[in-house]
Amino acid sequence: MAEGYWEHVEPFWETVSIYDGPEEFLQHFTETPEHAAHLFALHWCASEICNGGFHQFFFNSTGVLAPEAVAGFRAIGMTRTAAVVATAVASFGEPYPRDREERQDALDALDPGDAGDGGNSPFADLDSQFYDLLGCENGGMEKAAERYAARFPIPDGPLRGIGLLNRLLAALHTN
Repeated sequence: MAEGYWEHVEPFWETVSIYDGPEEFLQHFTETPEHAAHLFALHWCASEICNGGFHQFFFNSTGVLAPEAVAGFRAIGMTRTAAVVATAVASFGEPYPRDREERQDALDALDPGDAGDGGNSPFADLDSQFYDLLGCENGGMEKAAERYAARFPIPDGPLRGIGLLNRLLAALHTN
């Protein structure tokens, strides 16, 4: 199996928490190698938007990493996609609300109706632009992410590091 971008994300999947608030997220995200962090952020962003649009992305815990997703798309050469995400992020003003409750309140203010109703979402046009670009810009997200990841060695994240340490301890114990 070819080494894919997921192999750069997986070592940090359990340690970079999007669920425990902005401080926890930022602490662990900044400890992640930059290329893996870019891939982590754009993966979450694309997964959420493809599942339920920008509204879902911002409503859920994943919205904590929206600014990092913009940087991730830029890093893999998807600058037009990054611009669409940046436009959606800018809807919240400055500073961007990383706290989920604050972001949900801001989301309610942007769309006082049923924001999750698809076509009436204030993000409907951006959703369409995102979907169109995701599959074609720079060869599509997956191909662009694969090419980007191939430039870097697969990182030893916390999980891989523990596995290596356990193997070394086991080897020492058997000798």
